[in-house]
Amino acid sequence: MTAACRVLVLGVGNLLWADEGFGVRCVEEFARSWAVPAGVELMDGGTQGLYLLQHVADADRVLLFDAVDFGAPAGTLVVVRDAAVPSFIATGKMSLHQAGVAEVLACAEMLAGRKPVALTVIGAQPLELEDYGGSLTPPLRALVPRAVALAADELGLWGIALVPRGADAPGLLVPALAIDAYEQGRPSADAACRHGDARVLASSRDRSAG
Repeated sequence: MTAACRVLVLGVGNLLWADEGFGVRCVEEFARSWAVPAGVELMDGGTQGLYLLQHVADADRVLLFDAVDFGAPAGTLVVVRDAAVPSFIATGKMSLHQAGVAEVLACAEMLAGRKPVALTVIGAQPLELEDYGGSLTPPLRALVPRAVALAADELGLWGIALVPRGADAPGLLVPALAIDAYEQGRPSADAACRHGDARVLASSRDRSAG
C-alpha cells in the first residue's frame, strides 16, 4: 500500500436493534484488537446512510461489516468482493440502512466521480432484527471474532500491516455503548417491552384490516 492510499474500515447498523448492530460491533472489536497505520480509518457508520458518502468517496479501499439478510441460515458469514458487491447488496435486505449503503456506493461514483478500487463486504445473516433495545443474538455475537479475523486477513492482502493491541486499548465507541457496558446496563426482556405492546399492535392490525 502506498502512503497516499486511504483505507476505510466501516461498520454500519443500529446497536439498539439486536443483530442490526453486527457491523458496528465488528468494527468496535477490530479497533480493540488491532492498531492500524496512518492512512487507515476505522469508523462506526451507524445508520447514517448518505452522510457516509464523502468518507467512501475519499477512500481507495473500503471494507464494510454489516448484517445482511440474504436468505441463509442465521449465523452464516459471507465475504463478497468488488464487482459482486452491488448485486449482493441489492439482493440482500439490510434493514433500516439498506438503501443508504446501496446509494452511497452508487453516489460515490456518480457524484464524486470515483469509486473504491477495492471493496469488500463481510456480511452476516441475522437471526433477530426486531428486538428493540436488544443486543446481538448468540449466533451473531459468536461470529464477531471470525469476522474480525477475516478483515485482518483482507487488509493483509491489501498490503496493510496491523499490530496487535493490548487489553487496555481505548475503544472506538463512547464508553456507554461499548458492548460490555451496554450488556450490563440493558434491562431484561421481562423488565422492558422490546417487541412492542401486544395490545397496541393488535389494535393497529385491526385498523389496517378494516
